[in-house]
Amino acid sequence: MKLFSALTLFAAEEGGFHPPSIMEFYPEIVAFEGTPFAINRIMMIRLIVLAVLLVLFYFWTRSFKKAVRTGNVVPGRFQLLGEMALNFVRKSIAHDQLGEKDGERFLPLLTTIFFMVLGMNITGIIPFANIAASSVVGLPMVLAAVAYVTFIYAGMRKHGVKFFSNALFPAGVPKPFYALVTPIEFLSTFILRPVTLALRLLMNMIAGHLLLVLCFSATHFFFFQADGFFKLFGAGTLLFGFAFTVFEILVSVLQAYVFTLLTTVYIQLALADEH
Repeated sequence: MKLFSALTLFAAEEGGFHPPSIMEFYPEIVAFEGTPFAINRIMMIRLIVLAVLLVLFYFWTRSFKKAVRTGNVVPGRFQLLGEMALNFVRKSIAHDQLGEKDGERFLPLLTTIFFMVLGMNITGIIPFANIAASSVVGLPMVLAAVAYVTFIYAGMRKHGVKFFSNALFPAGVPKPFYALVTPIEFLSTFILRPVTLALRLLMNMIAGHLLLVLCFSATHFFFFQADGFFKLFGAGTLLFGFAFTVFEILVSVLQAYVFTLLTTVYIQLALADEH
């Protein structure tokens, strides 16, 4: 990594290399400029991902219904892929954390969150998109707000207003200690949960994008602008770029899993008997 940093620093000093900056996440408006509905490249990617997910789930559900109607017990590849993806959320997240009854109740929401986060993350390594649609704070904030409202709703639905009193005044704590415990519980439960959900997703996607842009920008510089021996360094930055691309795929899936899992855990804690 030190060698890689030295190479990119050298490229920048040569004047032909432009490292990535925060402006990567503020692209120019491409449609409806000057209106409340202005769309830049990141927003366009979000709309495309949403459309792709809607089409994907439409054909998945249609293939499921057709299989049930015809009695076909041997799924095709497309149907099998859908069943595996949906069963992963159902079994490994919803049922594992909430049990079968509550898991099925919240499954539509958890499935939506998982595939939304995954779809918005994976665009960071897709050609011509080249940036994660979740790398600007708006989308992570919306998803975190959904998780926040959901676990509060789940707690109030089961325990009523006692959900708040039990959360802020845990049983078994000596009363004098509530002066210390209650502010901490309020901060951790009702403030930090949504904030950390949003920031964890956002920062991972920002870091991944900047690393990929740095690698491939340096590769372009060394191959096409550097002179002589320095062109060979392009092979190294290209190798780093491919390695970080594979790593970014892993991070995209992992962040979708973690975001959905934490949402499920928060719901489970809200439903727990002590609340």
